[in-house]
Amino acid sequence: MIKCLSLQASDGSYTGFIKVHLRLSRPVTVPAVDGPAPDGQTLPDHTREVIQGLLKKFMVLDNPRKFALYRQTHRDGQGEGICKLPLSERPLLLRLITGPDTEQLSFVLKENETGEWHAFSVPELQNFLVILEKEEAERVRTVQQKYAVYRKKLQQALQQPDPQ
Repeated sequence: MIKCLSLQASDGSYTGFIKVHLRLSRPVTVPAVDGPAPDGQTLPDHTREVIQGLLKKFMVLDNPRKFALYRQTHRDGQGEGICKLPLSERPLLLRLITGPDTEQLSFVLKENETGEWHAFSVPELQNFLVILEKEEAERVRTVQQKYAVYRKKLQQALQQPDPQ
């Protein structure tokens, strides 16, 4: 169970803590850049603070704009649903409204799922290609070894005298 500490300031803002799961899958190494996002939108302070705080805590030096905060809901017997939080959403307020039960609501930090590669630099894209080539070579080697073993067993079976 998560204990959320909350205080409401005179301006209506909340201060507290939320638990966020990191679900990162691709290697990125872009230094943080201040200023507007590529689409011209700026992140509201609360969203930017959550993402930047998490990246800083775990010493991730990547550009915070490559990440998004997702809301994960759990439904009784129906699995889970995950959706990207809008830029205007306040995760702490959601936590306060929902309560501390992580079975009903949890947060996940993931890479943006835009499918666009323009956010990456040329060296990063080249690095992705190198990684993919290494993975491909390893999988090809594994498949070749597997079939070499089968081939050897078949050849051995062919060399043995027929039991009939």
